[in-house]
Amino acid sequence: MNKIYIHREIESALKRSVKQFPAIAVTGPRQSGKSTLLREIFSKTHNYVTFDDPINREQALSDPKLFLENAGQKAIIDEIQYAPQILSYIKIMIDNKRHEKGRFIFTGSQQFILIKNLGDSLAGRIALFDLLPFDINEKRRVSGMGRVLDTSSKCFVHSCLFGSFPEVAVSRDIDVNTWYSAYLQTYLERDVRTTYNIGKLRDFQLFIQLLAARCSQILNLTSFSNDLGIGVNTIKRWISILEASRIIYLLPPYYQNFGKRLTKSPKIYFLDCGLVCYLVGIKSRELLLKGPMAGQLFENFYIQETVKHFFNKGARPRLYYIRSHNKLEIDLMIEHSNMNVSLIKIKFSKTPRTAMASNINKFKKNFPKLKIRDSKILSLSDGTIQLVDGVSFQGLDDYLACLE
Repeated sequence: MNKIYIHREIESALKRSVKQFPAIAVTGPRQSGKSTLLREIFSKTHNYVTFDDPINREQALSDPKLFLENAGQKAIIDEIQYAPQILSYIKIMIDNKRHEKGRFIFTGSQQFILIKNLGDSLAGRIALFDLLPFDINEKRRVSGMGRVLDTSSKCFVHSCLFGSFPEVAVSRDIDVNTWYSAYLQTYLERDVRTTYNIGKLRDFQLFIQLLAARCSQILNLTSFSNDLGIGVNTIKRWISILEASRIIYLLPPYYQNFGKRLTKSPKIYFLDCGLVCYLVGIKSRELLLKGPMAGQLFENFYIQETVKHFFNKGARPRLYYIRSHNKLEIDLMIEHSNMNVSLIKIKFSKTPRTAMASNINKFKKNFPKLKIRDSKILSLSDGTIQLVDGVSFQGLDDYLACLE
């Protein structure tokens, strides 16, 4: 276990769920801190075993009953996707003592496979969570980082140049580019090659690089297919793999009650801006802020922090974007529990201008039946400034504080 432990925002949701469900599962990208988190908060109540260890994996596959008996009454089982066969035995154990809560805690790096297996075996018996790399408040808990990350602008730059993975965040000695190079190779070799039947890993890696260059853009399958000389169905499958691995997040379009007037392809975002910058070769503050991808990365940053905020509460957010036939675009729409919505534009700017609100206000006039709770422009600034017609110009901390 790491000597330095940074408390995670998701802890409250996990502690609550182990009192309500016989099992919980925590998925997320490799190195997001799943094992460290669970061992830290549940080590006094649960034994820990990992299927990264081939001996444990072999025992679980050859004699599941003996393995589970040795695991103890309560167990954390790490990387459960490597031995999903034991889930049917776990189901029997849970059903025999259904009243006992928090007996099993699972982790896995392959969300699609893990959730499918857990859903088939433990439906109604398990709570599911995603742990992503550090959000901005978790990064601030690292010694000395509170001063470094005290403005929206600094948070954005640091997120891009250093990323949000815990190992990089807590260490002063790791070279960021070397770390991401090793991370990507491990992901390709251990997760992609062993789990999915990918033809040429080099083609898949090139695809990830192209995808990074087009972050915050609408997914165009045909364009990727033409650029790579690979079929559209293969591109679809690769997108699914990256989404299941929690490398990317697909923001769906909102077209409820709008018919065919709106774009219906999702937008692509990465869940770690640092990985994007590594993939596209952005290594300096100057290239980040003055380069052609500044606006894309800034939008990606805000979406990444929004998704993390909701996932850390154990919530599945209703997030969308909107683009109408006449090119009116809302970068982010949040649908709240009362069906009211927040309309959000993301602007790479520190200077508020009333003209920035025009797109949102045109959209309000075009769709008067939409129940709008608030509308805002997320920016590089700090605090909140009211612009015009109820549209606010807002920085990162005020924005996150307003989220449900």
